[in-house]
Amino acid sequence: MRSLARSNQHFRRAVKRLPLGVSSNFRYWGDEETIYVNQGKGARIWDIDGNEYIDYRLAYGPVILGYADPRVDEAARKGMDVGGVFALSTELEYQVASRISKMVPAAELVRFSNSGTEAVMAALRIARAVTGKDAHIAIEGGYHGVFTEVLWQSNLDEWDQTGAPELLPYGDGVPEITKRLFHPVQLNDANAVEDVLRKHHNKIGAFLIEPIMGNCCAITAEEQYLHDIRGLCNRYDVMLIVDEVKTGFRVARGGVQELFGFKADLCTFAKAMGNGYPIAVVAGREDVMRQVGDGVVHGGTFTAHSVSLAAADKTLEILDETDALQNIEQYGRNLQQGLGKILDDRGIAHCFTGHPALMGMFFAENAPGNYREWASSNYEFYDTLAPELHEQGILVEPDSREPWFLCEAHDARCLAETLAGFERGVDITIKKMSNAA
Repeated sequence: MRSLARSNQHFRRAVKRLPLGVSSNFRYWGDEETIYVNQGKGARIWDIDGNEYIDYRLAYGPVILGYADPRVDEAARKGMDVGGVFALSTELEYQVASRISKMVPAAELVRFSNSGTEAVMAALRIARAVTGKDAHIAIEGGYHGVFTEVLWQSNLDEWDQTGAPELLPYGDGVPEITKRLFHPVQLNDANAVEDVLRKHHNKIGAFLIEPIMGNCCAITAEEQYLHDIRGLCNRYDVMLIVDEVKTGFRVARGGVQELFGFKADLCTFAKAMGNGYPIAVVAGREDVMRQVGDGVVHGGTFTAHSVSLAAADKTLEILDETDALQNIEQYGRNLQQGLGKILDDRGIAHCFTGHPALMGMFFAENAPGNYREWASSNYEFYDTLAPELHEQGILVEPDSREPWFLCEAHDARCLAETLAGFERGVDITIKKMSNAA
């Protein structure tokens, strides 16, 4: 059994100065389960107790090449020499923006931000300015950061399967007045989208979607659905905002838009584009993005920081000009094949969702097609398995909604150790659940 004695000790100290002892609610796993990291290298991290893990969280996706990738870190050090921030621009902004536009045809013009949350905030503001309409449609179970306009969720716990579920704020401090701006729809139901637009199109200026749901087990939109909503947005004068904070530069060079062959009006990127250095982007059609600075306010002291820009420049170069993404995808397919064999040998129904670089795992024959189907599915096996995988040195998110993330540094040794640890973890889970039955 691994020990978390030092992490527990540090938690008791940290909680005196930090709410929950951490700097993000999602890093708190419990008073005796919260992990504090000592170091990351490649596809592995070590906690302050000395426990080693093969990491399939990868900071929720930013680490696309591996922790402390020498190519990116060398570029970042050169970025330090530039000087940091100036409240002025550098030539490198154009260079990185041009690379993004080359990789993502919809990104005709680019503005930099610091986080995915900031980028989505900016996209919604631009959409409201262009259309003159304040409300937006969002997919049930989607995740777009932690700002007021998107912190609403359907209350499926108390839903009686009739009518629409009650809409509740995702936590305290969300102003009730913003509820009227939020129109939830189920993924993969274009008819429902059209119904909402028929009734409210004069108020709705944006349709906000993660085509691969990065916070709901990588449940994926159907290609026809995406083309249908593209047409509906055109018909009803609605800006299609594709949130690629997690999928961008991960599932393909051109992100999910390349995979499914469609174009957004506005799109957002973050996470993988800097291999962990803090940088984000809002981008889109030229005529739409020209509203920025011509009515729409956008700025930030730390945007386009020289270190983050240099890291992004090198990361995007590697993703664009090497086989890194193909290698990650192949590792994912090999991993799925190995995990599947272990589960098949034990007669455990399962399936995978999303993309091999950003994959969900369900212990059922058929994957959910939307958030409501996920909420009514049985995820007890995963919830029991995840802590056992931690004991085996395989770090996955304890919350079954979060996908597994892969990076270029996952190698043959990682695969062999993962499969061996997964097999042990599954057998322990079967025994535990049998004893509890």
